[in-house]
Amino acid sequence: MLLKKTVVLVGMMGAGKTAVGRAVAAELAVPFLDSDEEIVSAANMSIAEIFDRDGEDFFRQAETRVIQRLLGGAPAVLSTGGGAFLRAENRDMISASGVSVCIAAPLDLLWSRVRHKDTRPLLRTDDPRATLEAIYAARQPVYGQADVVVQTRAEYSIADTCQEVIKAVSARADVLDLERG
Repeated sequence: MLLKKTVVLVGMMGAGKTAVGRAVAAELAVPFLDSDEEIVSAANMSIAEIFDRDGEDFFRQAETRVIQRLLGGAPAVLSTGGGAFLRAENRDMISASGVSVCIAAPLDLLWSRVRHKDTRPLLRTDDPRATLEAIYAARQPVYGQADVVVQTRAEYSIADTCQEVIKAVSARADVLDLERG
């Protein structure tokens, strides 16, 4: 298989973008990139620390620059932060250079994955479940604009969701060439 353009994983926090992205990249024998990891590495601080020190707007601007740089390289699998796809500029860049794949997960599954983590700055509220529900409701219409939407479920393993992503992008001749590679 030959990957022709970067597969950009988008979706809610806790959907599994990073874990699934690593599996997809391994299966396709291409690099795995993570925009959040790139930002953390460059800033030498956590995303929560960046939010606290510089604010969400600063983080989102840095995120856009990192995504632009990563899309400029060879085809790969790129995992993005949950808010990255909300910016029209990012959606346009991804559409021009790659293919967006939303990993869609039910709200209860997302909550089960993020509720015990303190690394999610947007959930540092008095009622993190209500905050997650509000974020979920607000973001779903935007995530629905992704080129491909792959559903994941609690009973799916990382490998199961990985195969769903590969199946979905395999249906697009502009993304994955099954004859060569």
